[in-house]
Amino acid sequence: MSGHSKWATIKHKKGAADAKRGKIFNKLARQVEVAAKGGSDPDMNAALRTAVQKAKSASMPNDAIDRAIKRGSGEGADGVVYETFMYEGYAPGGVALLIDVLTDNRNRISADVRQVFTKLGGSMAEPGAVGWQFGRRGVIITADGVTEDDVMMAALEAGADDIVAEGDAWRIMTDASDVYNVKEKIEGAGIEVVSADSPMVAENLVPVTELKDAKAILKIMEALEDNDDIQDVFSNFDISDELMEQAIAG
Repeated sequence: MSGHSKWATIKHKKGAADAKRGKIFNKLARQVEVAAKGGSDPDMNAALRTAVQKAKSASMPNDAIDRAIKRGSGEGADGVVYETFMYEGYAPGGVALLIDVLTDNRNRISADVRQVFTKLGGSMAEPGAVGWQFGRRGVIITADGVTEDDVMMAALEAGADDIVAEGDAWRIMTDASDVYNVKEKIEGAGIEVVSADSPMVAENLVPVTELKDAKAILKIMEALEDNDDIQDVFSNFDISDELMEQAIAG
């Protein structure tokens, strides 16, 4: 399966743990807070509207979202200034990584990222070295067991661009700006959605056939995403279901 889709499913399953869930909520709160600096009304602030939709899609409590909006719009502000940028790198097997950062300390996160690569076998890349391979898309992953006819009909009526089989689930592709509207329509048709986001998606995938490479890729991505300053990690790996299960099993 492709890098983002399979990784999104893995994160969803692991996210059931309270500790992981709390970390995800902290990252989402930071995104909402930063977006709210442009205005506290989601109807008038497109960036905030997207951040709130993403937070709600992850089942983040409304009161936590409201607190983040208040912090970002000036109520109870603590003076923290965040900056956002991308790091680029490579994992074993020539797999490209795009690392989405939102931090208040560039030096700290730079050292953290380099340490992960040094320890787990990846390498940093120059700006632009891998970023050109990715474009932002809306990606919705359904639960397992939905029939092709059902998902096709729901996706077409919702205005999606395409559907692709992902094992026993389906990946629904949309315009990045429309992903949460399409998600609501898909759920309204009675189809369970596992995840919905607007990630950076690679145009061309790199096949990974060695178990050691698959294990290393997943370890690097998990270590990076465990960092509070890293919002997301995008990749272009293509790992078969069988190899992925072996890699997850350790």
